[in-house]
Formats: sequence, structure tokens, C-alpha cells
Amino acid sequence: MFRSERLSSAFAVVAVVLLPLAIVTRSPAADQPPAVRSAAAPADRSAAAAKGSHSNRGGDDWPCFLGPNHDGTSSEIGIRTDWSGDRLPVLWTRELGTSYGIGSVADGRYFQFDRIEDEERLTCLDARTGEEIWSHGQSVQYEDMYGYNNGPRSSPAIDGDAVYTMGVAGRLTCRSVSDGALRWSVDTHDRYGVVQNFFGVGCSPLIHGNAVIVMVGGSPPEDQNLPPGRLDRVIPNGSALVAFDKQTGQELYRVGEYLASYSTPRPFRVGDTTLILAFVREGLLAIDPQTGKEAWFVPWRSRKLESVNGAVPLVRGDEILISECYEIGSLLLRAGRDGYEILRQDPRNPRQQSFRAHWATPIQVGGAVYGTSGRNAPDSDLRCIDWETGELRWSDPRRQRSSLLGVDGHLVVLDERGTLELIRATPEAYASVTSIDLSQPHPAAGGEPLLSYPCWAAPILAQGLMYVRGPDRVVCFELIPGAAGE
Repeated sequence: MFRSERLSSAFAVVAVVLLPLAIVTRSPAADQPPAVRSAAAPADRSAAAAKGSHSNRGGDDWPCFLGPNHDGTSSEIGIRTDWSGDRLPVLWTRELGTSYGIGSVADGRYFQFDRIEDEERLTCLDARTGEEIWSHGQSVQYEDMYGYNNGPRSSPAIDGDAVYTMGVAGRLTCRSVSDGALRWSVDTHDRYGVVQNFFGVGCSPLIHGNAVIVMVGGSPPEDQNLPPGRLDRVIPNGSALVAFDKQTGQELYRVGEYLASYSTPRPFRVGDTTLILAFVREGLLAIDPQTGKEAWFVPWRSRKLESVNGAVPLVRGDEILISECYEIGSLLLRAGRDGYEILRQDPRNPRQQSFRAHWATPIQVGGAVYGTSGRNAPDSDLRCIDWETGELRWSDPRRQRSSLLGVDGHLVVLDERGTLELIRATPEAYASVTSIDLSQPHPAAGGEPLLSYPCWAAPILAQGLMYVRGPDRVVCFELIPGAAGE
């Protein structure tokens, strides 16, 4: 039996009144460009850089957070399976500003969103060479309550000739892909009365039809003066998700009496209907984007005040898996347009829970789920579980956190200390294929380590090129032979 439920009790958000953000548009020359190192430097790339070079090999772009499938997997094939020596070529590296998110790629352009001093900056690079095409910034005011960095946590979303960003303080912005010209910008925190959550905004924009959808989670005016950290006292005001016209920035609808989490909305196909799923602070919200109305809601969050939902829901047919790491673990359900039924849920004992996702979204391949389970090292492991039963199939004994990319029957695993490993996506046993330690000095980084702790963003793959980042550098590898072209 399907059932339709919603949670009536209110939860809270940290109360800090944010000032409106001024808009500052800069030409690329206004900032000192970060250092770019290229393994091969033709004499004149200006024409290619102006357009954004890309191969015609028939690969996929990676236009948004977690890629075109919204699940961290790529359909590309023919990857390199021996990374020893210099067999995983580095095409270029680039120093980054303050941020956590990986970039997005479309039509030969790589878009990176970070922060330099008091500006959030979107930079467009040639995806194959790393050369800058344009860069523009907007002023931002945000300081993290827990000492983490103050840059954006999200990835850009590219849609045709437009690119969208969601800043750490809630500014949603649309720019032109060709030159970065500002089209529109909305301060969602100011407009919807959002008080600062634990770690700023973690949601990336989702493009669906004529809408760009983001998690907002505003609160009424009387909550704006509550002291920071009192998430148990702040209440929602019906703006859990807000959809904006992607051309104009005008609001299309707002929906959901819930607060924001650090997850990103994703589509869920149900017969001939598409719902939007959002793992909000209080649980899993499903909405109908055609009507802007709530379809159903599944309560799922820890009772602990300082807890978050961060991973994106996994979808397999009409089944959905959600997971958190603070107390209650995972929940598998079967859902339709009008309701859901619970298939299995983890027990309260963390040692008996099948999967406890933190910020890294697991990867589903066939009937198995792969990813990091646990909140912090050494309470974390890379593991594989059975989708249907939750049975543990294998676990890597190294107690560390990692982020994954699924491709060509394999998983690219980046641990937070900088080791990049390729393993086979098989539930039979942990099967390492090859690896490279990016925390070691490398010629492509001028003799410095390519990456350092923390490496928290999952690798991405576009047109055969793999992009990996640490706290201050992004590195482009040729994962599929010939992808870099001539």
C-alpha cells in the first residue's frame, strides 16, 4: 500500500540576519588570474579559448552537480586502467580561490565557482587547456560558524547559453555562457528570510524545463533575531524549494513547510510524470513541478540538533534510497506520484546500519550501492551494500572518507587525503585496479603536491577528461585516451 504523509512539526535554522549582496561585474583583467600550468602549450590558443575547445569523440558533458544523470555516473567507456608512472596524463592544473565545489563542463568550457577575498567568482576556462576565457564576481558576506572555509559549496548548472550559480550566502545568479554577462540575480536569503544554517548554502541549482529550482528554506520575520545555532526554534515559511523562471529570475512557485539541508534537488521519473525530490532538513520532499505543489513527504532526520542531510537521493526505477550518518542511517522506499511505501529502514544501532552517508553521495550500479559510510574517520569506510536488502557485501578496512565517480564498470575513488584509486564496480569483493597518490610532489604542480587535504568533492568526467580538486587546486586528467585531441 502506498501512503501519503507529511511532517507537521517544525524544525529550525541558525538565526543570523544576512545583509543584501551588491552586484559587482568585473572584466577578467580586473583580478590577477590564478596560475595555470599546462602539460602542452601551443603557441596560439586564443581562437580556441574564445570558443571553448572540445573533441568530437561523442562523449558526454557534465553540466551540473553529479552530472547529466544526477547520480555521479558517466556513460563514457574506454577509460585508462593503468595509472602507473605517467600513464594518467595531466593536461593542466589551476590554482583555486576559496571553495569546496567541483566545476561543471559543457561545450568545451569548464566553469569553476569560488571566492577571492570578498567576492564570489565564476570563471570560465577552456576545458582542454585550462586557459581562462572570462571571470566575473559578486560581493559576498559570509563567515562559517564552525571554522570551515567561507567560499561556495556548490557546482554551476549550465543550460544552453546560460550558466547558474548558488552562492554560500544564498545568491542565485544567471550569466551568459559566452562572456559571463550578468542576466539576473536573486538574494534568496534576503527575499525569503533565510537565517544562516550551520555551514552556509550547499545546494546546487537544478534546471527543469523553464525553471531553475533551488533549496531555500526561509523563515518568518520574527525568527530573524534568534541566536545562532537555535535550529530547534526557527520555523519554516513555505519556501523549502523555490522555482524561478530561468530566463528572467521571476519566482514561479514556492513549496514546502521545511528548512533547507545541504543536498541538491533531483528529478524522479514516475510513469509519464516527473517529480522533483529534495532531501530537506526534515526528510524527503517530493513535489510536482507542473503544479508547484507538494506530492508527498517522508520524515527522515536525526533527533540531534547539530545534524544535517547532505547526500542526494539515489533512484533505481521506482525505488529511492536516502541516507544520513548522524543517527538513523538509510531508508529504502518505493514511490509513485501520490505516495510511497517503505521497503526497509536501518535500525537505530549505528553498528547495525547498512549505510550512513555524510556529504558524499553514494553510487548505485546495478543492484549494489558503493560509497563512504560514516561521519568521520575512523568511523568511516568505503563499502558496498545490496540495494534491496542492505546486506554488507564488502568493506575496505582503511578507515577514511572518500568521494566517488562511476564510469565504465569502475569507480574512481578520491579519498580526502589525496589518493585517487580505480576499483571495479563489483559486489563480489573490493577489487583495486590502479591508483595514484596526488598528495606527492608532481611536475605538473611545479614540484608541489597536486592535491592536499581536504579532498571532499567527487571527481567529474566530461568528454573523456576527468577533473579532480583539493582545497586550492583543480587538476585535469586525460582519463580516456585521445580525449585531449591534438
